[in-house]
Amino acid sequence: MFADSAGWMEHFVGLTYARHPIRVLGVDPGLTRCGIGVVDGAPGRALTLVRVGVIRTSSDDDIATRLLAIQTEIEQWLDACQPDAVAVERVFSQQNVRTVMGTAQAGAVAIVSAARRGLPVATHTPSEVKAAVTGNGRAGKDQVTTMVTKLLRISDPPRPPDAADALALAICHVWRGSAPLSGGPAGATLPATTSMRR
Repeated sequence: MFADSAGWMEHFVGLTYARHPIRVLGVDPGLTRCGIGVVDGAPGRALTLVRVGVIRTSSDDDIATRLLAIQTEIEQWLDACQPDAVAVERVFSQQNVRTVMGTAQAGAVAIVSAARRGLPVATHTPSEVKAAVTGNGRAGKDQVTTMVTKLLRISDPPRPPDAADALALAICHVWRGSAPLSGGPAGATLPATTSMRR
């Protein structure tokens, strides 16, 4: 399953320096389906699923209505789960321009909602997330879903793929960005004040 199983395990074991567990809310942005998931964990420690779901909006609604609906639900998730940080997928432009615009707008809503609460926000590329979770930066969605299911020790795979991707983002940030948050080449971090969750 892994492009380099030994290398992936070496990477995982190398992260056993981990500090205290943190709670990360991952967002796989999209207008029609916005994946959202929350994970507790730390490098070298077992991961725990807190909550996962998908925010849906109708293509029949105007953009303002759809973004407001996404913001409202993300705000509810932030209030209910009290994460320490938020991880959002970084959008690339090689896709359909209309799709990219909607995805970027949904991602911006998540970033602003987190920043309003003083939460650190990080963006991770799809290949970075895939590499962190499966050991292969070009892994398919099925591979990502399978590994997320195993890593979180849950019986049913998260569906649809947007939900699994959101959890993968959260896991990636727990492993690669939790100690301490920084905007290195692999991921960009937007600094914020200390989390209000204790």
